Amino acid sequence: MTRGTSRGGGPPGALLGACDPDDLPDGLVVADALGRVVCFNAAACRIARTTPEEALGAPLERALPLEDLTGRRWWSVTDPYGGLATRTGQPERNLLLPGNREVLVAARYIRERPLGPVGKVVVTLRGTEARRRTERSHAELIATVAHELRSPLTSVKGFTATLLAKWERFTDDQKRLMLETVDADAGRVTRLIAELLDISRIDSGRLEVRRQPVDIAAAVGRHIRAHSSCGQSPDRFVARIRRPLPELWADPDKIDQVLGNLLENAVRHGEGTVTIDIAPADGAEGAEDADDGKGTAVTVSDEGPGIPEESMARVFTRFWRGSKRGGTGLGLYIVKGIVEAHGGAITVGRAPSGGAQFRFTLPVGTPPGLL
Repeated sequence: MTRGTSRGGGPPGALLGACDPDDLPDGLVVADALGRVVCFNAAACRIARTTPEEALGAPLERALPLEDLTGRRWWSVTDPYGGLATRTGQPERNLLLPGNREVLVAARYIRERPLGPVGKVVVTLRGTEARRRTERSHAELIATVAHELRSPLTSVKGFTATLLAKWERFTDDQKRLMLETVDADAGRVTRLIAELLDISRIDSGRLEVRRQPVDIAAAVGRHIRAHSSCGQSPDRFVARIRRPLPELWADPDKIDQVLGNLLENAVRHGEGTVTIDIAPADGAEGAEDADDGKGTAVTVSDEGPGIPEESMARVFTRFWRGSKRGGTGLGLYIVKGIVEAHGGAITVGRAPSGGAQFRFTLPVGTPPGLL
C-alpha cells in the first residue's frame, strides 16, 4: 500500500512528474473531473486523520469534509466544479475538519482550456501549529512592549504634568531631579523602540551591516570606562587582549550594542570579576566567510551563579530572562542576530569560575568590495 498512490490517474509521478506526493511536506489532495479523489498523500492522511483506502476514489467532499469557521460546508459554498468559469481557485484560509481541528487550506482549479470545465481540483493542507506559535510570539511581544512602555510613560506624564502645574513651587534641585528622571525614562522608551526595530529587521533578514575598521580592544575599554563612571569599581573588570589581533571590519555601532548588552548582563546578573578576553580565532571556532578562516573571538565571563544547564538552549530566544527579573528579555536575541548578520557565531557556557560565559566570533579581513 502506498499512501500517495493515485486511482484512475496513473502513478503519483504522472501527477507530479518525478516527485512522489508522499515526499511533500504539506498535505496534497487531487480530485479528477468527476470530483473523485485520485491522490491523497501521506501528509494529508496525517492532517485529516484518515487512510488512503478511505480517501482514494471517494467524493472530495466526503474524503475531506471541510467547514468554514461559521459552520458552513466549504465545498457547497465554493462549488469548485460549478460557478463562474473564470475562477482559478481559492486562496489559503482557516477551515475546520471534524472535531473542530483547524487547518490551512488552499485550492487550485485546473482547466484544460480557458473557460472550460474543471478537469482537476488540487488542494493543499497545512497545520496551523506554526502560525499559532508565531501569533503567540507576537502577542507576547505586544504584551511585553505594553508593560515596558507603561512605566516610563506614566513617569514622564506625571512629572511633566506636575512641573507644568506647579513650576513655581519647586526648588531648582527638585526641578532638576524630576527632569533627570524624565530624561532617563525617555531614554528607556527610545531603547525599547530601537530593540523593536532591530527585531523586525532580524526577523525579516533586513538587518544592515555597515562595515568599517573596528578596534575591538578600544571598544571594550570604552564600555569598561562607562560602567566605572556609573559607579562600578574599575577593579571589577579585567580585559585580557592577545595580540596581534587581525584587522576587523564590522559595524561599530552594532558591535557596541553587542558588547554593551553582554557586559551589562555580566554586571547585573553575575557577581565578582567580569573578564573580557579578546584573541584571534580560526574558522573552526564558528566564524564564517573569513579570509583564510581567521576571526576575532571575544569572551565575556563572570563569577556569578551561572546559567542552569537546562536553560542554556533558550538563552538566545525571545523573552528569556535570567534569575533576576527585569528588562524585556530581548537583548540576547538581538545580540545573536547582530553577530550572525556579520557572519559570526555566539555561544553560551559555564566560565571556569562557575559563572556565565558568552563567546562570540567575528570573521575578519577587508570586505571584497573594498579590495
